[in-house]
Amino acid sequence: MTEYKVEARTYYSKVTTNKNHIVEASSEEIQELLDRYTADGWRLASTDATSYGFAVYVYLYFERDTATD
Repeated sequence: MTEYKVEARTYYSKVTTNKNHIVEASSEEIQELLDRYTADGWRLASTDATSYGFAVYVYLYFERDTATD
């Protein structure tokens, strides 16, 4: 059986000349999240992102196999 979990993160845009500021600001947090889930047996299955106004919403979809008796 497979177990699924979703993590959502919100990042806000700001006025800057650096077009990659959201990626740079979020990379460390997302890497820590990936490391934590991987250590607990989860795999990153898919990702998605959407924007609305000044916010970018990032969705990380994880899955792991559970033991069956």
